[in-house]
Amino acid sequence: MKPKNVLLATLLALSAGAGHAAFAADPAPTEAARAAAPIRNVVLVHGAYADGSCWTDVIERLQKAGLHVTSVQNPLTSLADDVAATRRILDLQDGPTILVGHSWAGTVISQAGDNPKVAGLVYVAARAPDAGEDYGGLAAKFPTPPASAGLVKAGGYAQLNEQAFLHDFAGDVDPVKARALYAAQGRISDTLFASRTTVAAWRDKPTWYAVSTHDRTTSPDLERFLAKRMGAYTVELPSSHVSMLSHPDQIAKLILKATGRG
Repeated sequence: MKPKNVLLATLLALSAGAGHAAFAADPAPTEAARAAAPIRNVVLVHGAYADGSCWTDVIERLQKAGLHVTSVQNPLTSLADDVAATRRILDLQDGPTILVGHSWAGTVISQAGDNPKVAGLVYVAARAPDAGEDYGGLAAKFPTPPASAGLVKAGGYAQLNEQAFLHDFAGDVDPVKARALYAAQGRISDTLFASRTTVAAWRDKPTWYAVSTHDRTTSPDLERFLAKRMGAYTVELPSSHVSMLSHPDQIAKLILKATGRG
């Protein structure tokens, strides 16, 4: 059995011990499993052209379900800086944690997800590079998404222009809300996407993936490839790139499933 499958079996046993009916038929957990805390912590990591507030609608739903939720604020200056910001939040968690990444943050959680507190990884229309992989080279094998044409660089940083943000990045979000998000978008170092990971945590941890089928920022076919490669439990949503904004119920449900509550 692969290590990630062993871990998944342990987590399911933990959930059964906590009284979740969906796992009532599972074997009784071991003494060590009974002593371990159930998964109640979720750490959310935002991607490029966004900030931690993009998770607000999902946070409300997870908190209502009784989870302890923290949203990372990435500087978007380098992979090392974003991983450090994520690890600082992981260090504050009091037990097993589900780590969630959107878009660029899939790279971040693939690197930071080797933290022993991380019990599983949820990818939302996210990158998921292998260790040392040239992700740009991999992405080039798939159709070029329209949003790429709207990238504007200045002073060592980059952002999406208004048309690309509203139409390609957040095309199914209410226009008034989308314009507010555009005004607050996280500007990225123009070298950010050239970064390479040294770890692929998805090779050893249970994974879940939400594909955005109407995505114009990342190729949906690339997302499907990544989900299949990691052996993730996968859902497909008729969504733009920012499904946590346009489909918060479904994204929250997927995260709840990762915690053993779905």
